[in-house]
Amino acid sequence: MLKTRTLKILALILFSYGLLWLPATFAPSYVDSPIGILLIAPLLTVYLLHKIGVPGLLEHNGLCGWGWCSPTAFGWLFTAAFLLVVIWVIAWAIAGLTTRLTKR
Repeated sequence: MLKTRTLKILALILFSYGLLWLPATFAPSYVDSPIGILLIAPLLTVYLLHKIGVPGLLEHNGLCGWGWCSPTAFGWLFTAAFLLVVIWVIAWAIAGLTTRLTKR
């Protein structure tokens, strides 16, 4: 599970995602393009997890009137840990599939 192949694939996925975010630092309109959905989806995970019923993720328990509540510090950490585990499982699956393909 913690083989170097899995960790390399995990690092590659995270590095690729970071490269996708790089143009947004120079051109904010880049996030308004269709690639913006791919970029913003992980940030919206905190709202999905709150809707599922995980407590303490949003300020004021999600009751902010007409606006969207900001995530709490626990909400950011929980979401980051959750997404890191999801990406690690994906990297583990990719490593397992590619290992099987190269052994044939």
